[in-house]
Amino acid sequence: MTTTLLFRYDAYLREAEATVLAHTPEGGIVLDVSIFYATAGGQPGDSGLIVWAGGRMPIATAVKVEGGLIALVPAEATALPPVGSKITQRLDWHRRHRHMRVHTALHLLSVVIPLPVTGGQIGADKGRLDFMMPEPPTDVAALNTALNLLIERDLPVTDTWISDAELLANPQLVKTMSVSPPMGQGQIRLVRIGQGEAQIDLQPCGGTHVARTAEIGRIEIGRIENKGKQNRRVNLLLVD
Repeated sequence: MTTTLLFRYDAYLREAEATVLAHTPEGGIVLDVSIFYATAGGQPGDSGLIVWAGGRMPIATAVKVEGGLIALVPAEATALPPVGSKITQRLDWHRRHRHMRVHTALHLLSVVIPLPVTGGQIGADKGRLDFMMPEPPTDVAALNTALNLLIERDLPVTDTWISDAELLANPQLVKTMSVSPPMGQGQIRLVRIGQGEAQIDLQPCGGTHVARTAEIGRIEIGRIENKGKQNRRVNLLLVD
């Protein structure tokens, strides 16, 4: 028994029905299907609301629990919907969509700075990638221009799936050194930016993304921080 991850198939789905499978000891609500992304890979879990016959509850976040399940974490202590009950899930869409914009922008950042990634984090207003970069970039303005030109090209963002064996045979697909793609489930999701000769990026990723790069809007590189002898943290801000 696992939770079907509806956001994997449609990141724009804002509302969906579900059945409560269980409650966790910590008070989480385990569902059979979820539009809520569960915290992972530097992307925060989604927030929102659930409604059922006789009740409603704000959701603070979603987390992964044992066995391939997702549990929704209530924002306040109150009576949980009974196991077996039907609920309606509703996303805080504004927050989710900003996560999608930032996440796709960070993939583009890894294109204009083609260095190994040692860490990353996604927020609703900004994100960051840590690079194996002994010296900071000398021309931040040029990086800003390159990023925004990629966004303006309005490239499609799509996904595909490969096997564990195919990923092992193509290790160059993995840019992030600190987080390994989940293996042992039979398939690994790849996120592609651009198509055919216009493809600019292809890497394993389980997060949510916008459908086209123009949807990101204008971005700006913020502070570049020293995080050790070999590492630099590059912050990225949503401008609009």
